[in-house]
Amino acid sequence: MSVLVVSDSHGSVENLRRAVELTAPSLVLHLGDGWRDAEQLASRFPGLPVEKVPGNCDFCRGEGAVRLLTIEEKRVMLCHGHTLDVKTGLGILLREALQRGADAVLFGHTHRPFVDIRRGVVMLNPGSIGDRFRPTYATLDFSDGKCLPATHLLER
Repeated sequence: MSVLVVSDSHGSVENLRRAVELTAPSLVLHLGDGWRDAEQLASRFPGLPVEKVPGNCDFCRGEGAVRLLTIEEKRVMLCHGHTLDVKTGLGILLREALQRGADAVLFGHTHRPFVDIRRGVVMLNPGSIGDRFRPTYATLDFSDGKCLPATHLLER
């Protein structure tokens, strides 16, 4: 299964559309700061599931800042990261992921792509799909019981 991971679209629905067309994913995960963009994307691609969490620029009352999904038998934690202080370090984020038993933690907020594996947890930030000069996104491929992350530059 191929998953498109995006964050910080900040109104760039066109970049979201292009990323979907490039990657042909089975699922899209939007990590905040573009709640409405994710809703517009879902309406443009009605057969494509879009899961989302709110970011610090989204005004979604009652929506949790952290979600835990199971994808291909892997526990995947989604968050924007602002409530877990990701701009100052990843310790709180990793601790939360470990407490929740996550195999992977996906976050945004910093606008910087990041991939690492720490204490057995895949950590992935797709960067900002809404960046005007260097829009980025990420993919997660689930196969053979593994979760393989990659970040990508959205070509113009």
